[in-house]
Parts: sequence; C-alpha cells; structure tokens
Amino acid sequence: MDLGLNNKTAIVLGAGGGLGSAIAHALAMEGVKLALGGRTLSSVEATAESIRSTGGTAIALEWDLGQLDQIEPNVARIEQELGPVDILVNNTGGPKPSTVSGQTPEDWRNNFESMVLSVIAVTDRVLPGMKERKWGRIITSTSSGVVAPIPNLGLSNALRVSLVGWSKTLAREVGRDGITSNIILPGRIATPRITFLDEQKAKREDRDVADVSAESMASIPVGRYGKPEEYGDAVAFLASTRAAYITGSTIRVDGGFIASI
Repeated sequence: MDLGLNNKTAIVLGAGGGLGSAIAHALAMEGVKLALGGRTLSSVEATAESIRSTGGTAIALEWDLGQLDQIEPNVARIEQELGPVDILVNNTGGPKPSTVSGQTPEDWRNNFESMVLSVIAVTDRVLPGMKERKWGRIITSTSSGVVAPIPNLGLSNALRVSLVGWSKTLAREVGRDGITSNIILPGRIATPRITFLDEQKAKREDRDVADVSAESMASIPVGRYGKPEEYGDAVAFLASTRAAYITGSTIRVDGGFIASI
C-alpha cells in the first residue's frame, strides 16, 4: 500500500528511543524527511544516524519540551533544512510514578508545561503553514491512562487526558483545511518505559520483576507486549494520505488490553 508520504517532512518529538524512535523509523521507510527532537542529543542522533544509514533523511535536535523558548529556533531550523512541516508527532516523556494526591504545585506546573503546553505550542507553530498548504497531520501519542487511569501514574493520568479534549476540539477547527488531528495511545509496548514501570511495581510489591511482567502479559488478550514497530506502523498510517477521513479519533494500539469500550 502506497501511503503517499514520500518527501513529506515530519517532526517526531521524543525520538531518542522507545516509541519515538519506532515512529521515526516507520515514517522513514515511507520516504518521510525527519526532524527528530529529544532532550538527550546523543540518543536522538543515534536514531537519526540509524535512519541515514539506510538511505533516509533525518536531522537531530536537542529539544527540551519544558523549555518553550526552544520551539521557534528548532522549527525555523527544520523549515530551513528540510522544508515546511507536514506531519507533527507529539510524543512526550512520562512523569515519575506517583499518586494523584499530595504532589507539589511545582510538580504539576513543570509536568503540565513539558507534557501539555509544549504540545499545544509546537502545534500552533506549525499549523499556519499546514493551513496554507491545505494538508497536515497532527498525531499526539498519550497513554492508555487517558481511557482507564493507571494506578500510581496520577500525574500522567490527569495531565494527558487534557490532550484528548484539545485534539478533538482541534480536529473540528482544522478539518476543512485538510488537516487531521488524532490521539494514539499505547497499551503495553515493550519499551524501556514499560520495563521501568514493571521494575517499580516489583519493588513496591516486593516481587520478582519477571513475575510482574508475566502477570502483566497474561492480562493482555494477545498474550504479549506489543512491539515498538507495530506502534510505529499505526502512526505512519494515521499520517498517510490513506487516513484522510480519520480525525478527532483516539486510536488504541493495545492488543485488546483496555477493557472499556
């Protein structure tokens, strides 16, 4: 299937590893020119070099999403080196495991700025060009916690759900401009983040991490954790010309894990 993405330009945030890296590779396979952002430049550069080694086009940018003043210079560089941005993949890191009560105002503020306000600000920066060209894709990766809150991920559950309302509203505002806006959320995908969460749960419950992981996999209808590339492929399809009639949606890539309809 031709996804119609050859020579499109995409920003993938949080591209230094895990889901972000998988998304970047999936888009690269479709001929997309990539600008990869992440807090640790060496990790983002490793993803970029992997893409370039197979003939793709990718640049790496040090990008701390908590620093809103980095948006303009980074996007300006992307536009100069790769061209106007056609696809934006908003992918932010997750906060520390926590209860939803008892967190400091500073924790709420810092995580809101890096996980929510940054996504809105980057999107607002690239939207005018998309509107002018009558084509664009805004894809925001969140968490299954926006559908079914995850125990001990209080900050994440509360903050990420605001992006669902934002994305749905945005879809109605920009649909006639040829722009789609969708949320995609992972179930349990085999990334370092999931390994970390399994380790934290094992520590809290004084259990072996292998038992925690096995129990977690047993709760998933397909009986395993997802592969990062499976998530990346889903994002690539949402970015494609074939997905022009999918907007304002929340797409689950979870192996059937989330029990709610």
